[in-house]
Amino acid sequence: MSSAKDEAGTGKPPMRDALVTAAFRLFLERGYEQTTVDDIVALAGVGRRSFFRYFPSKEDVVFPDHERCLADMTDFLAGGSDDDEPVGRVCDAARLVLRMYAENPTFSVQRYRLTKRVPGLRAYELSVVWRYERALAEYLRRRFAARREGTLQADVIAAAVVAAHNNALRSWLRSDGQGEASTAVDHALAYVRSAFGGAPVPPAAEQPADVVVVVARRGAPLWRVVQEIEATLGRD
Repeated sequence: MSSAKDEAGTGKPPMRDALVTAAFRLFLERGYEQTTVDDIVALAGVGRRSFFRYFPSKEDVVFPDHERCLADMTDFLAGGSDDDEPVGRVCDAARLVLRMYAENPTFSVQRYRLTKRVPGLRAYELSVVWRYERALAEYLRRRFAARREGTLQADVIAAAVVAAHNNALRSWLRSDGQGEASTAVDHALAYVRSAFGGAPVPPAAEQPADVVVVVARRGAPLWRVVQEIEATLGRD
């Protein structure tokens, strides 16, 4: 969410932010299923038309920043050059999602807890994650177009980047947003880069104390390497 300062300089939060704030206050007090759009607009002091101007549905108010982040990621990937190392580029793109969460840890933790309790929101979140993964895969497909099985490699690497990023992000959210989220995410993405030909894993002195090494047989299929990465990092 953005800062509490609107375009008119009144000191009030922009209407979009006011709707998000009202929605989460009600979700925490009453529960998500028990809160209606009418309840949200009443608390925010606006009309239903104003709500749907910003959010197509009640689910969208829970994820108000993902469309912006997806656009930023797409622009970042499109702005790269042929000199960029592809795996490193998609790892850097994934860090944009981390930055979005880290901008407001309190809100991010609240959303994480709410999403875990509401199956419908969990399904919605998975659809959002899939869109991030597709953006990464499409970039890699372009970069790997001349490779044998380039499409397969692109899809597998994109999935590995998302799995590593989300594993570390969820660990940070489970800790109530304590510490530097970037440390865990950088550590997880380093495994992906090492496994798929990017930059090597940093020296042990630069890694967190709890270090696990993934060993893969030469010539092992890519899906097996991803499976090993996910098993090593652990699942939510």
